[in-house]
Amino acid sequence: MSGVSFLVDGRGRKTAAVIDLRQHGELWEDFHDTLLARSRAREPRESLAEVKRRLRVDQKGNG
Repeated sequence: MSGVSFLVDGRGRKTAAVIDLRQHGELWEDFHDTLLARSRAREPRESLAEVKRRLRVDQKGNG
């Protein structure tokens, strides 16, 4: 693939990729979003109902 190079270790195994962002910037954004989502996978979650309730409470306090 044009615009992508790989770094290899002493055994010839790919260990890193160098991406030309001018050519493949949109791929980097997708890759970064995926990594960010995976890094947050174990964070506590809120239900939609909890978020709506919190927003209503915040609105009442600010307005």
